[in-house]
Amino acid sequence: MEFLDVVRRRKTTNGPFRPDPVSEEHQRLLMEVAGRAPSQLNSQPWRFVIIDSPKIIEQVAEISGESMTTAMSNGTFFERYRPYFRFSADEMAEKRSGMLFDRLPALLRPFTKQVFTARGQQVMNRLRVPQSLGAENRRLVAGSPLLLAVMLDRAEYRPGELSGFYSVFSMGAAMENVWLTTVEIGMGIQFVSFPMEVEGQWDRLAQLFAVPDDLELMAVYRLGYLPESAVRPAIDWSSHERRLPSQYVFRDSCRTPQEGWD
Repeated sequence: MEFLDVVRRRKTTNGPFRPDPVSEEHQRLLMEVAGRAPSQLNSQPWRFVIIDSPKIIEQVAEISGESMTTAMSNGTFFERYRPYFRFSADEMAEKRSGMLFDRLPALLRPFTKQVFTARGQQVMNRLRVPQSLGAENRRLVAGSPLLLAVMLDRAEYRPGELSGFYSVFSMGAAMENVWLTTVEIGMGIQFVSFPMEVEGQWDRLAQLFAVPDDLELMAVYRLGYLPESAVRPAIDWSSHERRLPSQYVFRDSCRTPQEGWD
């Protein structure tokens, strides 16, 4: 099944993109597939800003790099995401979720065993590891030919109400359409998350994009064409990075895990 192949090849792009500008044809296609996502009562609460200005992309990169340096140096990143780190292949095979810690940037690998200790944090800060990681993140974002800011209409997005849930659900459907389409046209995509980790930095992005008061900035993504060698990565059917169906699918009630699909 061709579509199933696209879903299986869907992944986050953690590396660099080709410098080629994203064609207007592909930009328009991505926005069309986003706009065709389902939404409650056809409310279509999503709004998008396409950013291909090198000046603005560089400013976003600076904010992202600064944010990563701060989150890494004050320990909030490691404390917040402690449950998702796996420290061995065996643990990854058992949990089938999270990140294998040796796949993080090489600068962090010497601190695998000490990363959650005060001493480990002190050593990393003394060696300026957070600054090096922040600079690396800045270069990655700055080298992206296209950014996509995703917003929700505040008239629909009301946290704590059903409309808030419906809006976020619809936004997720829209972005999954975009994500799957990037696979098919040889592009990659990655969430620019670190400005969310540091107080005040997300507001700076909202100001940079001139987000009006009636919209809420929800996410920013970096996009671009993949290097040729990464366009069709091989599917690792033995991957331990995804849960087995029996771990997340139930039959008739939550008391009965689905069997025979693993």
